[in-house]
This record gives sequence, structure tokens and C-alpha cells, in this order.
Amino acid sequence: MKIRIIGGGPAGLFYAYLMKRDNPAHDIRVFERDPEDATYGWGVVFSDIALSFVRDIAPELYEAMTHRQVVFDEMAVVHAGQKVTLAHNTFHRMARIDLLKALHAQCRKVGVELVFACKVEDPAELGECDLVVASDGANSPTRSRYQAHFQPQLDVRPNLLAWYGTTRLFAALSLIFRQGDEGLAIAHAYQYSPTHSTFLVEVDPATYQRSGLGAMSEAQSLSWCEKVFAEDLQGVPLLSNKSSWFRYTIVTNARWHHGNLVLIGDALRTGHPSVGSGTRLAMQDSIALFQAYKTCGSDVPQLLAEFVKIRRPGSDALQQAAIKSTEWYENLAPKMQLDPISFAYDYLTRSGRVSHAEVRRRDPELAAAYEKLHPGLDVA
Repeated sequence: MKIRIIGGGPAGLFYAYLMKRDNPAHDIRVFERDPEDATYGWGVVFSDIALSFVRDIAPELYEAMTHRQVVFDEMAVVHAGQKVTLAHNTFHRMARIDLLKALHAQCRKVGVELVFACKVEDPAELGECDLVVASDGANSPTRSRYQAHFQPQLDVRPNLLAWYGTTRLFAALSLIFRQGDEGLAIAHAYQYSPTHSTFLVEVDPATYQRSGLGAMSEAQSLSWCEKVFAEDLQGVPLLSNKSSWFRYTIVTNARWHHGNLVLIGDALRTGHPSVGSGTRLAMQDSIALFQAYKTCGSDVPQLLAEFVKIRRPGSDALQQAAIKSTEWYENLAPKMQLDPISFAYDYLTRSGRVSHAEVRRRDPELAAAYEKLHPGLDVA
């Protein structure tokens, strides 16, 4: 098959690798708008379950990734100045650029052609080919060009986020809630390399307005965040990399393909940073599209229909969990009076996918502490 891929993120690269590894005769070219050494973004996170799908289908890529990651078994929720540890939450973290480098190396090893600093404005520029895969991100120009067909819904959430880094190492994946005179600020922090952590800051619209963040420069915003989280950063500065404030958009599409063109990754659907599912969703799309080929061969209409059939249920379920998580962060005012244990428990069960029985299994100390505070709880 002659396959052209628009966008060189994890989704497009992983799909290119799987297809070329399966059949070296495939003619596969990936077009990425950014330079190869672009370092936008900080870290990415995988749970044990999320990473197992890579190990199962591409153990050689999994092995390459394990050399670049750090692994910790702990989460922490900081509320009302008190840290509550959530045990047995293993997360594998690595720099986004390291993940991309691992994928670049594997793609080159099997003969995928990678073209950098090349923005594809129109899929027609690619000439005749059997399949065009658009993995060009949440703001996908390809999706926009054919929006009448794909019928995307762009749900812009109210909270604002700014993505920073720091050399302060947060071994526990930490969720820090700081209430000040100007309102509530939340930090999502985790170490992703031997030297750096991601430090994502989230504020609600009222805090954004009262603090004047909208009128601040990038440097002034960074300074404001450093002051709010001074106790947590312990004098270590934040680092900026085009770290401007943005509202997260949850993307859905009524249709997933058009002719021989198919959307995957963030172009197809987004999760939310609060559940760390974006890269997982993207790479699972790659696997599903590859599996559809293995079932249907080069019959493009059939394989695209098969892709939707096998991928949509799991994709929709994970996205719904991400939406529930998003809504939890957007409606924190009634929860801020909770004691730290109850607050941490409420966080852990926010998506509706974690029952009390699961909390008991995963973190018996937290479950016991919560039961002690809520003696009337039905734990059957």
C-alpha cells in the first residue's frame, strides 16, 4: 500500500512503524510540520495498563522506551496544606521528545520515510495514494478542511492551563490545590526524567480574572505561579517553553473517515491532561488501524469501517471518563471544605470507574481512613 501520514506525533509514527514492520513493501511517508529537534512539551505519562499494549504488539519499541523512562509507584494529593499519599498507582513517565526519538529510530530502522519541517495544507498535495492518515493534532487543519463531512464538535472547557517544567523533582505524581486571596490554583506535577518534572498549572475563570493573568506577560505569569506554589517548589524556579495560557478543547467527530482519508490521535478525539490519556488514546488508535488492515487487507473502505467498529467503543468510554474528570476540576468549590482524606478519596473516584471495592484493593490504608471518617458508609 502507498500510505501518506500527516503529522509526526505518536499516533502517526506508531502506525507508520507497525505497517512498515509488517510489510517492507509498503510505501510509507510521514510529514511533520515541526523540525525534528523541536522540543515542545515536557513529559508524557503511561500507567502499567496503558503501556502494556505497546509491549504486547511492539516489544522492541517497549524496550526502547524503558531505557528513557522513570517509574514511580505513588500519587499524592495536597489539599489544605496536607499531603495524602495514594498507594499502588504505578506510572511510567518520559520526556515527550524522548518518546518521539524512540519512534523515529524504530521507523527509520524499518524504512519509513520521515519528512520534517513540511506542513501539508491540503491532502491533495500528496498525490494518488491508497490511504491518507491525518494525525495532525487537536487543531487538525485536515479535519477543518473537511469539517462538513467529519462534523467535529469542539467543546472548549472553561478552566485555563499553562504548561511549565521545573528541575524540582516530584517523584509522586502530585496534585496540589492552593487556595489564595485571588482564588484556587491547581498544579499537576510529576518527574519525567532524572532531571526534570512537568508542572501544569490550572485555574478557573474567576481566578484567572481576579489575578490579572490575562494581562500578564509569559514571564509575569510564570512568576505568579512560582509565588502561589512557593511551598511546593521549595525555591526551585519554573521553566517556560512557550508556556501561554490556553483552554483545553475536547474534540469529537461524528464521522472518522472520508474516502481514503482517516483521522487518528488528537485530530480524531482528545482526552484531557487530568487523566493523562492523550498519548494512550493516540497509540491505541494506531494499533486499531493496523489491526483493521490485518483483518481486511488493502481493501480501504472495509478496513476503515473495521477500524471504527473495533476502536470506537473503547475510545468513547475513555473519553467519557476524561470528561467526568474534567468536570470534577471545574466544580471544586463545594469540595474545598472536605477534609484531606475525603478530598483525596473524592478525587480517586471522580471518573465513576473506581468503586470503593477498588479503592480497598488498590489502597487499603486510604479506604480504612475514609471508612473511619464515614462510619455509615455502605461498603458491601
